[in-house]
Amino acid sequence: MSAEHGPARSTSAHSPVSTWGAVSLVAGREISTRIRSKAFVWTTVALLAGVVLGGFLLSVVGNQGPAAQQVGVTSDAQALGPQLEAAGSAVGTEIQVSEVSETEGRERLADGDLDALVVGTPGSFTVVVEEELGTTLTPVFTGLAQQAALSGAIADLGGDPSAVAQEIASAAPRVETLEPTEERDPAQIVTGMVGGILIFIALMTCGQLVAQGVVEEKTSRVVELLLATIRPWQLMAGKVLGIGAIGLIQLVVVVGGGVGTALALGLVDASSVDLGATAAWVLVWFVIGFVMYSLALAALAALVSRQEDVGSVITPVLTLMMIPYIIGISIGPWDPENPLVVWLSYVPFCSPLLMPIRIALGTVETWEILLAVGLSLALVPVLVWLAGKIYSNAVLRTGGRIRLKDALRAS
Repeated sequence: MSAEHGPARSTSAHSPVSTWGAVSLVAGREISTRIRSKAFVWTTVALLAGVVLGGFLLSVVGNQGPAAQQVGVTSDAQALGPQLEAAGSAVGTEIQVSEVSETEGRERLADGDLDALVVGTPGSFTVVVEEELGTTLTPVFTGLAQQAALSGAIADLGGDPSAVAQEIASAAPRVETLEPTEERDPAQIVTGMVGGILIFIALMTCGQLVAQGVVEEKTSRVVELLLATIRPWQLMAGKVLGIGAIGLIQLVVVVGGGVGTALALGLVDASSVDLGATAAWVLVWFVIGFVMYSLALAALAALVSRQEDVGSVITPVLTLMMIPYIIGISIGPWDPENPLVVWLSYVPFCSPLLMPIRIALGTVETWEILLAVGLSLALVPVLVWLAGKIYSNAVLRTGGRIRLKDALRAS
């Protein structure tokens, strides 16, 4: 029967190679071929450089922070110093006060070393600025002026104006919220986003390598030579194992570089993020996700014989990968308890892209992680059987695109 339309041939019915030997030979061939390729090396270098550079940028941005406002006060207005600092703290502005003479203060103001100079007395002061007071200091000095007016009235009544002014400056309303918003640790948010992005890139890249490799072997007819010695499912398993090992090595290098950069620069010193556990789970979920996606992609790629047709058959799987990724990156880091994020994180094919983000944010219990792992692993035997059946029945059939139902029905 012609290879154009006939079913898979059974020339490998009596394979002289053991099952593991056959799988390991194919996997070793994939590893040795791809690990030396320039594409693998440069992709790994680019990802590692991106993660390390991103860590340095975060360190620089984090160390800068909002600049403190430098305010000079003359000796006569020195009593306003504590009130200035308290008033600034109340409105979220750090103010550093230093005592200077009026002459020195004006010189430093002209040189840009001071943002404002206070002259006069606490009860009647003047703020000297180079051009304008600015929106940062205006509410602070407006409040002080109002306190000065109030202090005058208190003094007329025989009270202690300075004590009252200090209490007023540090006073704040008591606020009760019906639905308080949980504050997110910035380091957790960044870790979750980076983990989600890296695992998506790794799954997308390695999954497409599997699909392209299947079609390459069909196009070059190498698969016919290989299947003279080993069974179709062994060839598929070896290809998945080899490319998966390459992807895991690449991800370990990149994740290790990211963790090392974060620890070296102290990016997580003040954070509650468990960097080690998060990194480990990213690798675990990559392995689980890769097994599921690569089996589906290998089976679908076997339906076509030209590289130009690969995209049309694997698009549904890639779309399935994109949906949880977009949800995870756009919603997960900011609202990990969102019902959509939570429920999808248990769904196989979605778990590898959502659960690492929830783990990084510390909003998931251990039992939830194990449940998601269990559900995904429970699906793997079904995928192995289904993908093996499709691959075995389609990999030797060349020509036009084979319909999925025909590949499933063939014997």
